[in-house]
Amino acid sequence: MTDQFTDRVARLDDLEALHRVMGRSIARLQTGFLTPEQVAASHKVMGLDSQLVRDGTYFLVEYGERIAGCGGWSFRATLYGGDESVIKREPAIVDPASGAAKIRAMYTDPDFTRRGIGRRIIRLCEEAARSAGYRRVELMATAAGVPLYESCGYQPKAKLQFARVDGVAVPLLQMEKVF
Repeated sequence: MTDQFTDRVARLDDLEALHRVMGRSIARLQTGFLTPEQVAASHKVMGLDSQLVRDGTYFLVEYGERIAGCGGWSFRATLYGGDESVIKREPAIVDPASGAAKIRAMYTDPDFTRRGIGRRIIRLCEEAARSAGYRRVELMATAAGVPLYESCGYQPKAKLQFARVDGVAVPLLQMEKVF
């Protein structure tokens, strides 16, 4: 393996590997913040929206042949939720003059935490959104993600919300950043 991390835009042939990273990330990195029931329910709230890959707005960071982390941004109205989540997604395009780009589906492989992967992906997403004309970005943060987003300049936009899955409430915080 190489000593350096590299980044690139995700491809459709990455989907299977991305799903594995996400599953591991949800299962292991949420445990310090959520109950076991909330972690299990999170798998139905979070996940990869393959539209991001098709749009060319989803990045991954690799360490050799391994995906160390992934995340993307979107010009669509959907704030969060993946292909298999219970959350309704909205494919409408957001006008950069009046709306915010969305930071979406951020995950770090548990073997690569605390190595700048999340910050790197956020920077890639923000730069791409800014280049597309957006002056503001927003996201829906998990409890485990809030410290990272705050350290990157994101502020709460709304009160704590809860996605309800099979009677279990999963806490989420909508956050935003203005460029």
